[in-house]
Amino acid sequence: MRRPIGEILLSIRSFRDFYTFEEHVRNARKNRGLDMVPEWYEIPVFYFSNTACLYGPDSPIRKPSETDELDYELEWAVVIGKEGRDIPVTEADGFIAGFTILNDWSARDIQRKEMKVGLGPAKGKDFATSLGPELVSPDVLEDRLLPDRGRGARYDLTMTARVNGVEYSRGNTRTMYWTFAEMIATASRHTMLLPGDLIGSGTVGTGCIVEFPPGTHPWLEPGDVVELEIEKLGVLRNTVAGEEA
Repeated sequence: MRRPIGEILLSIRSFRDFYTFEEHVRNARKNRGLDMVPEWYEIPVFYFSNTACLYGPDSPIRKPSETDELDYELEWAVVIGKEGRDIPVTEADGFIAGFTILNDWSARDIQRKEMKVGLGPAKGKDFATSLGPELVSPDVLEDRLLPDRGRGARYDLTMTARVNGVEYSRGNTRTMYWTFAEMIATASRHTMLLPGDLIGSGTVGTGCIVEFPPGTHPWLEPGDVVELEIEKLGVLRNTVAGEEA
């Protein structure tokens, strides 16, 4: 089953964005002069973002006036379909209502300063996240399931990002270190997940401009069209607009 994301956008109650693709984590930390930390392999971690800044496909995304380094992030996400607390990994896939594409827009120069404080991203993220174009139920992806490793469902779906028609990023959902089942189990520990809660995967390896050597791709500017595509989930398209939009 497929539902236009607009049917559920306003009903999304919370947004946890995880950090599950090892290549992206390595690249992002390397660019900040940091090594991988062993704790990343022990627990899936996330930050909370702002549900008041969620946008659908084809919505203009305003570039914050304070940033000179606007970036996209190629992710996918699940929407929770029923409530649950302390959900076991072995049952967690049954709580997924559907999958969608997610763009976690980022102001890198602002984010870089914030991360030095050690608390996590704030205004570097707190302006836009786009979703869509559809919410796709798990049965649609059954033919792309990978062999079960006892840690929840894994899928083989190509992920690509284009800016103004030029491919910048290519990856695959199969490279996730943590599964959505493991993310759901973590998110529900000692608390209640509710229908409409949104859980993002984090960025696929090379799925954003900041992962590339400086100067490889220009930062996003008003007028740029960003297209994120994931097999079977469609194409999420947004145009960058000026602050006055």
